[in-house]
Amino acid sequence: MGAHEETLVEAALRVLNTADPFEKARLGDSVASRWLDGTIAEPYNPSLTLPIPDRPARLSSVKLVAPSLMPKLGKAGSLQSRVNIVHSLAHIESWAIDLSWDIIARFGKQEAMPREFFTDFVKVAQDEGRHFTLLAARLEELGSYYGALPAHDGLWDSATATSEDLLSRLAVEHCVHEARGLDVLPTTISRFRNGGDDTTANLLESVVYPEEITHCAAGVKWFRYLCHRSRNPASDQEICAVENGTTTGGDEVISKFHAVVRTYFRGPLKPPFNEAARKAAGFGPEWYEPLAVKVPNA
Repeated sequence: MGAHEETLVEAALRVLNTADPFEKARLGDSVASRWLDGTIAEPYNPSLTLPIPDRPARLSSVKLVAPSLMPKLGKAGSLQSRVNIVHSLAHIESWAIDLSWDIIARFGKQEAMPREFFTDFVKVAQDEGRHFTLLAARLEELGSYYGALPAHDGLWDSATATSEDLLSRLAVEHCVHEARGLDVLPTTISRFRNGGDDTTANLLESVVYPEEITHCAAGVKWFRYLCHRSRNPASDQEICAVENGTTTGGDEVISKFHAVVRTYFRGPLKPPFNEAARKAAGFGPEWYEPLAVKVPNA
């Protein structure tokens, strides 16, 4: 690189422009480690505006179909059903890697986010890469491989819809989609146990599930931060106050959340909700229960 020290956003773009998902995960892990140990010192170059790809580089080895045409995953009773579910989870994690690096590259500089924002989403990105790698390895142990089955890209569709607005990206990807994962994972885990596959159940229960709670928490935390900053731009104490729950105007934040989700997410949220996991991520039923109701003419 010569005298030029690579910034985190430049490194994030290298991850986004890496097509092979295994290489994407490896490179992401390396970039994350270098940011967390201080080798990558600057989040971005203030005088440099870099183009962000509308869509990250992806290998064409995974056949894409519309969500409605996806084969049924089943309930983990048969080997084929277990393969279907693990493949689907691996695919979601592969997109989650791109979503984490995209939020850093697309919004970090544009929204003048504090250093802690970059660190939180670097950690999320590193986790998602680890989840993908572990699930893809498990798929091979089950006699299959990532790319053996069709998949859909619904997650990226909502990323495109929220590409202009960080508040909506945080709400839809991290407080709706990630929280939905928390709602369904316990059932998935028990289905693998009932099907006699404790190895997959343990992977989901001890690694994926607890880490997904922290990813959802990052979404809630930075959604709150942006809401409070827009009301009180001069406050340096904002992150601490948001994290400690000492800020005022919680109802206003929740109303904003409802408005953003109704604008950017189609249809009501699906109960039942995993209240304990959502509470651990920092949001109570007042955030999401009103969104489970159809709004007339909305």
